[in-house]
Amino acid sequence: MMNSPGLLNNRYQIEGRIGSGGMAEVYRARDLMLERTVAIKLLREDFSGDPAFRERFRQEAKAAANLSHPNIVTIHDFGFDEKQIFIVMEYVPGTDLKTILESRGILSVDEALPLIIQACAGVGYAHRAGLVHCDVKPQNMIVTPDQRLKVTDFGIARALATIHPQEINHVVWGSPQYFSPEQAAGHPPSPASDVYGLGVVLYEMLTGRLPFIASSAAELSRLHRTATPPPLSQFNPLIPLVLEQACLKVLSKEPSSRYRTADQFGRVLISLSRSIKATPIEVRPTVIPAKDEISRSPIHGMPQQVQKQPHPFSSSQPTHQGPYAPITSKPTTSASDKLAGSPNALDIDWRTWGLLLLTVITLGGLIPFWVWIYLLYNPPGR
Repeated sequence: MMNSPGLLNNRYQIEGRIGSGGMAEVYRARDLMLERTVAIKLLREDFSGDPAFRERFRQEAKAAANLSHPNIVTIHDFGFDEKQIFIVMEYVPGTDLKTILESRGILSVDEALPLIIQACAGVGYAHRAGLVHCDVKPQNMIVTPDQRLKVTDFGIARALATIHPQEINHVVWGSPQYFSPEQAAGHPPSPASDVYGLGVVLYEMLTGRLPFIASSAAELSRLHRTATPPPLSQFNPLIPLVLEQACLKVLSKEPSSRYRTADQFGRVLISLSRSIKATPIEVRPTVIPAKDEISRSPIHGMPQQVQKQPHPFSSSQPTHQGPYAPITSKPTTSASDKLAGSPNALDIDWRTWGLLLLTVITLGGLIPFWVWIYLLYNPPGR
């Protein structure tokens, strides 16, 4: 990889490294031409040296550069420098969601839902543009200080038009912890595959752990293809049942059993967030997993003890100032309260009696009128 600092392509002044992965390293840089801060992803030389890979990546970068959405990191430029592929992106100050989860363990429902809804909005926009992300995971989601979430790394996205249903790919796209059963089996990804990844991310946000834990990528692949994920309430009893059911639906093995696109999943979550605001949370019995079940393994990278994290609905949770208002649970009047003579029940009774009295007065006032009409056309003495 290049040595930082340096000048890339005679235009981008490298200021420092801000991240790294298996395929690339990410740097913060200064665009000297447009005088703005950008993020630059520089691919490894062994990938950059393959002409076929360069062409494929160029096509994917070109397609991703056409995406313009507030929940997607914008791509500005793409090119080669000293035999290395680089891609210039919008610089987003913030922290990736994976780091937040490793620090916090569990997010409350009113923290998790606005974030995952934004992720659905970004990925759903790409689906409408004919692109599949292929690698949905919290590492590819940047959360800004004002709680705006942006999805990044559409560099491996593939145009839906280039994917044939009969195609079988020997290269598994995505990360083992988050990829869908069809990706684990080597089949081409679809929008439903991204929806599955969003479901895994939501599961991790609400429970502090992944739905499947294994010590190897091969075992994770088998679990994604064959195993049923544990209910979320097993690890967090404060999760509303309707939200748990929606999350487990998108973790279905068959793509046709999930929501078809991220947009559809997002609309469901928005509807659920509204209903959760007005519905008391029913606390269900919790089952504390064995210590070794939630311990960190080399492949999944989970926190040591989820139960030591702050209470999901604790008052110490920070208040969001971002684009989405916090989701709070408001008490409602139960049927037993009304039967016991609550003020709400009395209000309804008085309204009923008032309407009944008004009806009686109205009808009673019409009696003299009809008597007068009768006497007018049938005077006495005829």
